[in-house]
Amino acid sequence: MESINVLMTYPMNDYLEQQLDKRCNLHKLWTVPEKSGFLSVHSNSIRAVVGNSIVGANAELIEALPKLEIVATCSVGLDKIDLAKCREKGIRVTNTPDVLTDDVADLGIWLMLAVLRQLCQCDQHVRSGKWKNGDYMLTTKFTGKRVGILGLGRIGMAIAKRAEAFSCTISYFSRTEKPETKYKYYPSLVHLAANSDILVVACALTEETRHIINREVIDALGPKGVLINIARGAHVDESELVSALVDGRLGGAGLDVFENEPQVPEELFQLDNVVLLPHVGTATVGTRQAMADLVIDNLEAHFLNKPLLSPVV
Repeated sequence: MESINVLMTYPMNDYLEQQLDKRCNLHKLWTVPEKSGFLSVHSNSIRAVVGNSIVGANAELIEALPKLEIVATCSVGLDKIDLAKCREKGIRVTNTPDVLTDDVADLGIWLMLAVLRQLCQCDQHVRSGKWKNGDYMLTTKFTGKRVGILGLGRIGMAIAKRAEAFSCTISYFSRTEKPETKYKYYPSLVHLAANSDILVVACALTEETRHIINREVIDALGPKGVLINIARGAHVDESELVSALVDGRLGGAGLDVFENEPQVPEELFQLDNVVLLPHVGTATVGTRQAMADLVIDNLEAHFLNKPLLSPVV
């Protein structure tokens, strides 16, 4: 692939950049001061785009690169790629499923524990010296809770299996019922929320699922309910979430993703019933390397005319 021109849209882990630098002619879009001019100069040479969950390949970028053959995103989510435009132009698309499932599912369980047991506040109770003045207050048990999952795909299923180890009862809502599973299916997200102690967002972001967690769903989850989001920030109507947490209409939230990252509503900073993480679901050394390897393997497969490892389009 030494002669192939590849455009990386956003800084990712050093390993991926180094491997691409070794194997192809790599261009880094975020380092370019005048992007439109750069794209004009290189429009007929760039044949691959590597993106991620922050910057992928929108219609404007795709139209600017008439020789583009493949978009490989270092993420499982596809919401930053114009899939319709890729299909229209015959551009292949790959993502990085499976290799990140365990890390994201692990974090989902940790967020449940962190919110219910107030683990972050317990840590601060020790660090601040307050423990010397008295024990931390009692918190909420996790074992046996009713866990509702929005989206029973790879990650949703992995979360369900982990929650079962805590004797939790599992139910779910998705586009279609999955009869091969033993979990209870709710044909309505509102009904799922009303019958859950914890609601986990684990579905793909599409126009249909944007702001799917709205006021009605939040109110159904209720003042003792907890919302966990390890998917995409735009699944949640953030203003409604903030309002519900501040007003006490929602019991708590564990959030790894936000609607306008890295901007986070400042009202959340003062709430003890909220755990906030900087989108670190896949952020372990081993998983990020495995994701990078899958990106590279897909690119190599494409340019060697071999079957793609994780094709989407």
